[in-house]
Amino acid sequence: MKLFNALAFTSLAAAEVFFKDDFSDANWESRWLKSQHKDDYGDFVLESGKWNDMKGLKTSKDAKFYASSASFDKFSNKDKDLVVQLTVQHQQKIDCGGGYVKIFPSTVTAEDMHGESEYNIMFGPDICGYSTKKVHVIFNYKGKNHLINKDVKCKDDELTHIYTLIVTPDNKYKVLIDNKEEASGALEEDWDFLPAKKILDPESKKPSQEEWDEREEIADPDATKPEDWDKPEHIADPDATKPDDWDEEMDGDWEPPMVDNPDFKGDWKAPMMKNPAYKGKWVHPEIDNPDYAPDSEIYSFADFGRIGLDLWQVKSGTIFSNFLITDSIDTADTEAKALLEKIAAEAAAKEAEDKEAAAAAEDEEDEEDLGDDGEDYPDEDYPDEDELEDLLDHDEL
Repeated sequence: MKLFNALAFTSLAAAEVFFKDDFSDANWESRWLKSQHKDDYGDFVLESGKWNDMKGLKTSKDAKFYASSASFDKFSNKDKDLVVQLTVQHQQKIDCGGGYVKIFPSTVTAEDMHGESEYNIMFGPDICGYSTKKVHVIFNYKGKNHLINKDVKCKDDELTHIYTLIVTPDNKYKVLIDNKEEASGALEEDWDFLPAKKILDPESKKPSQEEWDEREEIADPDATKPEDWDKPEHIADPDATKPDDWDEEMDGDWEPPMVDNPDFKGDWKAPMMKNPAYKGKWVHPEIDNPDYAPDSEIYSFADFGRIGLDLWQVKSGTIFSNFLITDSIDTADTEAKALLEKIAAEAAAKEAEDKEAAAAAEDEEDEEDLGDDGEDYPDEDYPDEDELEDLLDHDEL
């Protein structure tokens, strides 16, 4: 037991948080710096989301590019787990815009960070219309950005959601949304980092049909066409009669109309039979790709040093918060579980607000119905001024 406790303590002590920001203090503007690469980037503002008290960076203007980032001490994830986690709330019913984060090497500066800056990882949701609602998982490998080959769906409602990326030294990965696994696998299999292990043998070519017959069935070579097969497609209607008023001098020779021949069978074809020479579908043989070389360190980056929000939004209002970069899966899991409690409360608050709004709309509709019964009353039903004076005088008497 003492040994187990010691190992657990050692593991806990070894866990490291490289970056964390939940915006619980007032100094966020000293950490998150706006890029000066262009002079028309949108501004992030610090706000809590609807239905919750989780502060975060909110996009403030429509149809803007945003480019802000924060630095942290340089580190490498070699021989370590890597976890990137953040929350995203598209409270504005986003129609088109990014919700992802980029993790840069330390060589990228806050002042010059922009859309073409080289990054190590890009991760998070991206929405545009009905066709694009996915989680980006992009890795830079040997100077080229590689997109995941899977379609990982993101959330598109107005609530806060947790996005978690886990990369491990065995070249495996996981994508979690709200702490539930949405995708996982091997980096080499789900990205095109490396050339294919096998390629088609360039020296091999498909044999001729005489050498390799792919036909499962063939026409029976012994079959012959029946002697009575050939019949005309149309024949004169045997039931037709010449009209009584037909005048051959005026109308010419009468001919019965043509009808489909019930005995017509079409073109004769020999029946099909199993091909005794069938060898199956020919498969192009493969050979080992001479350009393929395994890489046990696809997962590894030598230099992480900056986290940034570099994105475009048509409709602003997204809130980014609870950023976490760590080598501890357990730490991220603990953070996510605590956030899920807040998210559950947020969902309940939104549901209550929606019910209240629906009830108010129903009451307003009822009032409108009561205020207009659809009847038109003629003016003569009401007394004019002279009649009112007469009535008043009569009352006084």
